Amino acid sequence: MEQENRNTSPALSLEALKEAFQGYKEKGLSLDMSRGKPAPDQLDLSLDMTTILTKDDFENAGTDVRNYGLLDGLPEMKALFADILEVEPDEVFVGGNSSLNLMYDTVQKGMQFGFPGGEKPWKDLPSVKFLCPVPGYDRHFAITEAFGIEMINIPMDENGPDMDLVRQYAESDPSVKGIWCVPKYSNPSGITYSDETVRQFAALKPAAKDFRIFWDNAYCVHHLSDTPDQLLNLMAECKKLGSEDMVMMFTSTSKISFSGAGVAAFACSKTNMDYLKKLISFQTIGFDKINQLRHLKFFKNKDGITEHMKKHRALIEPKFDLTLSILEKELTGIARWHKPNGGYFIAVDVPKGCAKRTVALCKEAGVVLTGAGATFPYGKDPNDENIRLAPTYPDLDSLKQAMEIFCLCVKLAAAEKKNA
Repeated sequence: MEQENRNTSPALSLEALKEAFQGYKEKGLSLDMSRGKPAPDQLDLSLDMTTILTKDDFENAGTDVRNYGLLDGLPEMKALFADILEVEPDEVFVGGNSSLNLMYDTVQKGMQFGFPGGEKPWKDLPSVKFLCPVPGYDRHFAITEAFGIEMINIPMDENGPDMDLVRQYAESDPSVKGIWCVPKYSNPSGITYSDETVRQFAALKPAAKDFRIFWDNAYCVHHLSDTPDQLLNLMAECKKLGSEDMVMMFTSTSKISFSGAGVAAFACSKTNMDYLKKLISFQTIGFDKINQLRHLKFFKNKDGITEHMKKHRALIEPKFDLTLSILEKELTGIARWHKPNGGYFIAVDVPKGCAKRTVALCKEAGVVLTGAGATFPYGKDPNDENIRLAPTYPDLDSLKQAMEIFCLCVKLAAAEKKNA
């Protein structure tokens, strides 16, 4: 999982590091690697989508997409997401532009109304807990914290979450109601869950009958190589064991088309779908079907998305290569990281006790990073070592500068700690 070679860059004294740091500070730079945003040239790839529809498209769509109706989305859009998630079209609900919104909404429904199999809404229980693989996605943790749900750290390795620990908590404690997962090119570490990990998820026998696996498959088509990671189909594995009611899958086109104007979807069992559709029908008569039609005409099918993602790869792969090459040159033997085969992030474990100081030093030198601790519940990294890098948004020149500053700040923070 981690880069483990010897450091080939010459070691610098604390004073030399401070001098180099001061030189960067005096440049007055303003560089941002804090969020995994597509760069403008990536967004330009989908620009034709904004003008793709004609009057004929509305008349031939099979339904008037400008009007009310089709709560769960256009049938063709359901079929497209079914191909992406490897489920059946009737197991797909197409929502608005944000999978994060769908996940928040699903947790809220658990709190307010409960889920099939449960005895009462979660808000009426004395305690509600979620398992949180770490390092993980900060916005998942923000959702659970917003609802007052207790979060439990689950360590990750190159195979995914520690499944012995997942099983121990889920199968012994009925207050454990869910787990957050980014199973492919995980945010932020970039690993993909092993087949055995997926099978162990399917075989869980939770103490809570309304336990749900929140399977955020955000990066399922975001490859960075010709040999992409393969993720075993959780829904198919659960169906073999009759445990499909545990699964709530989420994805979107947010980093495929437009981050702020994509299409999101969730997939689940018939039991969950019937229940959730009824609740959603009280919220809305339907989501944006014009946007769904726009996406359908632009991409056509899964093959169209596959070809489109090759264009994204051509733009961002050089940024990942540059980031990794600088890490290897400057921090091998000092820090640890996994070389991702896809996704949007690289997680770097700096020397223990140095993450917060590194991020603060970077800010002083004009580089904004995701806050230290953000990849852990409550913003508390117990080892103060994990930092998430987001290489996609800056141009190559800015990225090179930002990475040089980052590596210098890691070394300076480590030297300060050693000399303290």
